[in-house]
Amino acid sequence: MARPSILNSVERKFILLVGDLVVIIASLNVFVNHAIDAEFISTRLEISVFSFGIFSFLTLSYILDLYNLQKRLRRKYVITQALYITSLFVFVVFIFCVIFFDTSFWRIPLLVFLLLTPVEVALWRLFFANVFRVIPITKNVLLIYEKDTEGSLREVQKRIDGVDLETFYRVKLTYDINSDTAIRKPFLNAIEKVDSWVLNVKSYNGIPADLEKLMFRAILKGKEVITYTSFYENIYEALPIQSHNDSFYEILQLRHKKIRYLQTIFSFGLNFLVSLFLGLMLILCIPFVFVLNIFFNPGPLFYTQKRVGLHGKEFKIYKFRSMVTDAEKEGAKMAVKNDARITSFGRILRIFRIDEIPQVISLIRGDMQFIGPRPERKVFVKQLNNLVPFYGTRHLIRPGITGWAQVKYKYGQNLEDSVRKLEYDLYYIKNRSITLDLRIIFKTITTVLFSRGI
Repeated sequence: MARPSILNSVERKFILLVGDLVVIIASLNVFVNHAIDAEFISTRLEISVFSFGIFSFLTLSYILDLYNLQKRLRRKYVITQALYITSLFVFVVFIFCVIFFDTSFWRIPLLVFLLLTPVEVALWRLFFANVFRVIPITKNVLLIYEKDTEGSLREVQKRIDGVDLETFYRVKLTYDINSDTAIRKPFLNAIEKVDSWVLNVKSYNGIPADLEKLMFRAILKGKEVITYTSFYENIYEALPIQSHNDSFYEILQLRHKKIRYLQTIFSFGLNFLVSLFLGLMLILCIPFVFVLNIFFNPGPLFYTQKRVGLHGKEFKIYKFRSMVTDAEKEGAKMAVKNDARITSFGRILRIFRIDEIPQVISLIRGDMQFIGPRPERKVFVKQLNNLVPFYGTRHLIRPGITGWAQVKYKYGQNLEDSVRKLEYDLYYIKNRSITLDLRIIFKTITTVLFSRGI
């Protein structure tokens, strides 16, 4: 018996969004038509409140990751997340109305809007989570590999099943294309049980003809047939540099590209505005940091260090010093969580990202841009070039103060973390766009507001 059609991640997010919007629009209707005194209601007020309400809910939802279905659907998490985000939403809408419109309110309808809206959204999301515990949401995967990729088989399978997130894929069958025909025939009889084929092979020319026919038949039946690189890029929004892929062409899919004028203009405008803002912040912060340094962090005000930038050229980076003056007396060492070298005042600077502000100097000089791969030290670049292929690819664009790797992965504490962050850097270089830059900006705001990382 064939399995029922499985909704993909985008379809599930769409259903969840529709349900949220139904609740939000109904709640805004209660607020506008019942909570506000009818004497003050106008077409302008209705349009403004509905437009602002929907926009603010969608913005808060994106910034606070309300539609990240890859996080495990735990009941407690689903409820608490919906409650605090929607509570923030109703408060923002109420304040907006108070500030921009001279109105009076009916208390009971207002309380219904403020208190019941978060509860309604939480109940809808709890229902959604329970429904998808009952109906099938996970795709069974047939993983195709070959002798050359067998060494990474366990790691690849672990990535498909999910590491630190829910992929909604599970490897049910694995198949070596080098298997002899006697083994192949009975094995291929079991492929009806799978929903997706994932190919992890170096050369697609080596796939047996009978397997190609079955693959084509699976495509005609509406089943998913994708490469492991495509799967990884779609699910993790990164590139799988530690799989079999030592092919530079498959990783970056090199092709002729038109000049992206809009992207260039957007980047220039963004860098200009950030330079003005951070430049002003630097001028305001220097006197305070200087005075507090005398008492709580004796030593130089700034910390300078050479980093590798565009095309592998070194440049000088500036920060407010947050570590003891002899932090590297035993040689270069990456910062780690709860690093003993960080002073008490330096820890405060790091929590609020104040130590990063002087990097605006490198931004103004053109050595860095606001969004890009994090610049690394030459000593670590040499080690990483020997450890992983294509590490130097991240130097194709100017390094950034923030970037895709910084907002998607934890603070790098060792070379292994740097390898994982490279996956996100390569994804950014390959998929760089205004939309992706805006996502990074939103996530950077969240990171700073909630003091994530070291």
